[in-house]
This record gives sequence, structure tokens and C-alpha cells, in this order.
Amino acid sequence: MNFDSMKRFWIKLIFVAFFSLNLFSCQRNSSFFDKAELPYYQDATFTPFWYSTIKDSINSFHKIPPFRLINQLGDTISEDTFKEKVYVADFFFTACPGICPMMTSNMSLIQEAFKDESSVLLLSHSVTPEYDSVPVLKDYAKEKEVLDNKWHLVTGDRKVIYDLGRKSYFVEESLGEISIESDFLHTENFVLIDQNRHIRGIYNGLRKNDINQLIKDIRTLINK
Repeated sequence: MNFDSMKRFWIKLIFVAFFSLNLFSCQRNSSFFDKAELPYYQDATFTPFWYSTIKDSINSFHKIPPFRLINQLGDTISEDTFKEKVYVADFFFTACPGICPMMTSNMSLIQEAFKDESSVLLLSHSVTPEYDSVPVLKDYAKEKEVLDNKWHLVTGDRKVIYDLGRKSYFVEESLGEISIESDFLHTENFVLIDQNRHIRGIYNGLRKNDINQLIKDIRTLINK
């Protein structure tokens, strides 16, 4: 390679490197990464599935089925309450001395982050509905500074709630063991549901890093 050829080679190399760095910088400074789509989840394995408008039908994805429960105000709560809303679901009980207080505290962080955002709701199912009556839930809501129009604490038929937890939200990590109906449902998982009742994420409700990621993912869904 003569001197002129070598010179042209290095000029071209420097130009390519400069262009690539600027392109990367533009991407980093744009909202590209924030707008990235979240995966869908179809079953208890929580294997991420990425939707393609070319080959996939959105109707084929798992959806939370219709339900009717009662919240802390004695109002009937159904899937219609969450129509075109993004919401976070969990399962707790008011007398829980272990993980539930931390879960409630972290759910409060989500409430605070979206207290003025009407398109985001929270849904906490009692796993001891025979104890967590409407008055008990109302007292608990007052103690935890729950915003009634934002965060629904619900009670109802035990089988309905347990079926929702295990068969619809897939919240229980049983490590391959099969749960029977009489088994107690106790989990720290938070589940993110989109505007069409599809599962878009699962998070450990005890970990602040997971809560921070959940808040980011909610923003991704509502800013689409």
C-alpha cells in the first residue's frame, strides 16, 4: 500500500469511527431505550415473549379473565374497573406479620409515583378473605394511607381469589410443586398488567431495585 492509499484508508477509518460514535450518542440521548417494548408473559414459567405485529395476533396472548370482588369501600370491583388502565396486582393479608408490611410499603411508593396519573391503578387481593372483611380492609387502608380511587384492597370468595393468583396472575413460585386448593397462597410477587389485561412483568415486591424497575416499566406502558 503506497502513501496515498494508506492516507485514504486512515481518513476513511477515522470518519467511520466518528460517525458511529455520533450515532450511538444520538441513540443514547434519545428516548429509544425508554420506549422499548416490554415482553408478554403467557404462563407460570414467565418466559418472555416478544410481540411481532407481522406474525402474532394480540388476541392470542394470555389475559386476566373477568372477575368480581369487593374493595375497602364495599364497592364491587371488576375487570371493567381497570379497563384501558395499567395496574399492579399483588396478594397479601392484613394480619401478616412477615413480608406483607414491606410489600405494602413498597406498593405505597408506586402509589406516590402515580398518584396524579388516572391511567394507573393498584390491586391488592386478600388471601384471607374470611378474615379481611370490608371494615377490616377499610381500617387497614386508612392506616396505610391508601388512596381509595387509586388502590383497591379486595376481598371476596376464597376460591376465586386463589384461582386468580395461581391460574391467572401466576404469582406463586412453587418450584415445580403442584399446589392444592387448601394450600395457603403467600407470595411477594407484584405483577404488571397492561391496558388490555395482558401480563407485562413480574417483580419481587420486597426489593427496591425491582420496585424502581416496575415504576419505569409502568411509565413505558402509559407513554406508548
